[in-house]
Amino acid sequence: MKEILTKAECSAMRGIAILAIMLHNYCHFNGKIVQENEYQFLDFNNARLWQVLSNPTELLPVHLLSFFGHYGVPVFLFLSGFGLVKKYETSSTSQASSARFLRYHYLKLFRMLIVGFSIFLVVDAVTPGRFAFHWQNVIAQLLMYINILPEPEKIIWPGIYWFFGLMLQLYIVYRMLFYRRSSWMVVGLIVVCWLLQVFCEPDGEVLNRLRYNCIGGMLPFGLGIMAGRVPLWRETFLPHKIGWLVVFILASLLVFVMGFSFHSWLWIPVFIVIGCVAVVKAMPEWLLKGFVWFGGISAAMFVAHPIVRKLFITVAWKQDIYDGLMLYVVVTIALSWAVKQIIDRIPSPKL
Repeated sequence: MKEILTKAECSAMRGIAILAIMLHNYCHFNGKIVQENEYQFLDFNNARLWQVLSNPTELLPVHLLSFFGHYGVPVFLFLSGFGLVKKYETSSTSQASSARFLRYHYLKLFRMLIVGFSIFLVVDAVTPGRFAFHWQNVIAQLLMYINILPEPEKIIWPGIYWFFGLMLQLYIVYRMLFYRRSSWMVVGLIVVCWLLQVFCEPDGEVLNRLRYNCIGGMLPFGLGIMAGRVPLWRETFLPHKIGWLVVFILASLLVFVMGFSFHSWLWIPVFIVIGCVAVVKAMPEWLLKGFVWFGGISAAMFVAHPIVRKLFITVAWKQDIYDGLMLYVVVTIALSWAVKQIIDRIPSPKL
């Protein structure tokens, strides 16, 4: 008998997810590059993607990273749900009250946020294009309720930090609705959240607001909850590496095809998760270890890469996209290691 996902495989999935997000957040910050459909479904973006695929240039990898890289977020949400079940429902971890549970997880998020946000504020203040921060939005960011405010895409800066508010909402949902309750509750809330989105205008502001909050992230998070509750599998029931490679290819094709229809686009996170699971299962051991290492610094890389982007994005604008991308990747990895040392020295919260 074995776990559906081992600890190393989960860490490797985090490594893949953070690299996708980090590369995406640099590539899409250029007006010449195809933009993603993350919070809204825009036919114009799909048309541009098809155009660059039909007439490929040396920038094709940048277009693909820009359009698809944000799907690292559903992988993180899946792993968060999976990890919560393994920690609180299938282990000997003592039961904590709702207040203690939420305090503990807020402080875990805050340890990462305060380090990255503080460094970013300094860098933003001394580089061109300074953002106009307002005190009430800074407080909302630090307390992680900024996602629910109007026009979140215009007040969350760096924009990537919207994820902290999303995660806090999902922790609340887990403790209040999912913890040690039937998985049918999870299925029911996934369906409700899907229905709230399916009747929205694909390019409307309502859908944009929903997808900045837990309604938009419930599908992959709920999948993680249910996957964590699946009993151990027998080795003979799991595909071998070639089988997993086939699963990855099929999932990738479905992600591409489903992206051209609004209704199927809402379900893409399912196949993103399946594809990511399949690719770590199919990896040779030496490659898996590399992604495990990136998974180990994924939290620090998440808060560090917006800082580096602010410093090096002008290279892509004024000189060459690949020149800027290379500098960005090298410095992001180095800064992420340094930020991890800082975060690790902040006392961990106690449950």
